[in-house]
Amino acid sequence: MKKKILARKVSVNLAGERLLKTQRILRDISFELNEGDRLALIGPNGAGKSTLLQTIAGVLNPSQGEISVHGHISALFHISVGQRRELTGRKNIILKNLLLGHTYEEIMSRLDDMIDFADIGDYIDRPMETYSQGMALRVAFAAATAFPPDILLMDEWLGVGDAAFRVKCQNRMNELVEHSGIIVLATHHQKLAQEACNLGLYIQNGQVVEYGEIEHCWSRYNEDAANGSFDRS
Repeated sequence: MKKKILARKVSVNLAGERLLKTQRILRDISFELNEGDRLALIGPNGAGKSTLLQTIAGVLNPSQGEISVHGHISALFHISVGQRRELTGRKNIILKNLLLGHTYEEIMSRLDDMIDFADIGDYIDRPMETYSQGMALRVAFAAATAFPPDILLMDEWLGVGDAAFRVKCQNRMNELVEHSGIIVLATHHQKLAQEACNLGLYIQNGQVVEYGEIEHCWSRYNEDAANGSFDRS
């Protein structure tokens, strides 16, 4: 099956501060990605990039329009979601990958590699409620990145842990980028986006400003930033 993401006039409304009122976060977003495409989501803080990622991942449903996704998704944001603190690290690795749609046989074939990658020693068989935050993130990252996905979604380039572990994360992320069919990366980093992506989707206030070649999208984004069209902080 060919990997593909197709969005047609996708709008997303979310509850505002008052639950009786909703706010339109995305408006009429359309784009098409095919196998081999790497898309950078560009825009100032609050533009709707994270909301769009969650909509692609199926966490949020469009209020209008439609989005179709063909291929297995791995979403590398909120990587600790699904962890059970009362369970051991080993059991959480298995649980996380079951939630990602992998079979028990697939998981067991790579379980030792995931445990080695996390590198937390005997703590892997202790409840995660005994872990430091850094140890919990190591386990979550090892579990979430063990299988190259058809479609990889990232909210910024992910790196966790101490300096040595961040090097391992960087190498793992490079492998995922190389072997994933489609990548969607929300980022504020121009150099990273231009190195990793061939397409850009520049959104502001939930609407598409520019969509197409990555260099062109960044040029438009930088022009708007220089003109003071938005707060780039």
